[in-house]
Amino acid sequence: MTGDRPTGRLHIGHYVGSLKRRVELQNQGGYDDMFVFIADAQALTDNADNPEKVRQNVVEVALDYLSVGLDPSKVTIFIQSMIPELCELSFYYMNLVTIARLQRNPTVKSEIEMRKFEGGSIPAGFFTYPVSQAADITAFKATTVPVGEDQEPMLEQCREIVRKFNGVYNTDVLVEPETLLPDNAACLRLPGTDGKAKMSKSLGNCIYLSDAADVVKKKVMGMFTDPGHIRVEDPGKVEGNTVFTYLDAFCRPEHFAKYLPDYENLDALKDHYRRGGLGDVKVKRFLLAVMEETLAPIRARRAELEQDIPAVYEILRKGSEKARKVAAQTLHEVRDAMKINYFDDEELIREQAERFRQGK
Repeated sequence: MTGDRPTGRLHIGHYVGSLKRRVELQNQGGYDDMFVFIADAQALTDNADNPEKVRQNVVEVALDYLSVGLDPSKVTIFIQSMIPELCELSFYYMNLVTIARLQRNPTVKSEIEMRKFEGGSIPAGFFTYPVSQAADITAFKATTVPVGEDQEPMLEQCREIVRKFNGVYNTDVLVEPETLLPDNAACLRLPGTDGKAKMSKSLGNCIYLSDAADVVKKKVMGMFTDPGHIRVEDPGKVEGNTVFTYLDAFCRPEHFAKYLPDYENLDALKDHYRRGGLGDVKVKRFLLAVMEETLAPIRARRAELEQDIPAVYEILRKGSEKARKVAAQTLHEVRDAMKINYFDDEELIREQAERFRQGK
């Protein structure tokens, strides 16, 4: 179980951080069910005044999902707002979380800072989105959630809610999810092309999965490197050098024989750069070739999918129908555990009927 906010097209940070792993998990077939959703309701928490932005980007995210290789015959892809049961679950979970705990969530704090919310200007829906995210995850009894490193605090808060609910209501209805992070450290949080700590649409430092080849080339050739590496012969720094961070994320040993046979592997390339005598342009051209090997088929698949948008929406409709049935069953079990399933509780009705007959 995992998802993305439809506030724009997805970028390579999404790909190495989570999308690639989702496709791998799908193809391994080690799970009974996989759910991937487009979090449009969550996106509205800080875009309430611009619903058209969210509305238009739902299909953009769907196209990105399908173009990277998510297969709707193996993965249920759905739209969050089409599952009203999630709102009811969130409503119940909010009673189990304090404002102080939400304020301590580091992901919430960083997101608030990035959006420049101040004091009382934070929308309540945005502030409480760790709770709604817990509803998204627990509704499908997800055991594994592939995410980027920045989402780990959200998963921990979800686990706290699960433990609190199961403890308060003496049940095991909800399942604690485990976080699945990328194996490659460079993929945990890919920096922006400008070297900033986070790749972000709002910062304009993204390479999108749907970018045309010439756009990708322009962005790669303009990437931040080592500001002290002015001349080719100058020794260069690899650490904190965005180009090498991207190579760590995308490069495989076989790429050298294909695109840069003068070097045996990435370590050899890094050693040369550190010694001096290796120019940034050469390294960037190699990175471009490596990235295009990943991006070109994604781009081609997307172009095909764009020719039949109604079919994309049909995939989302069918996925949403299936997801709602699963969420409805979980909600039924939650209401049972809370003993608020009044019309289904025959024992309660009999007991109260008897009590009133006896005048008690």
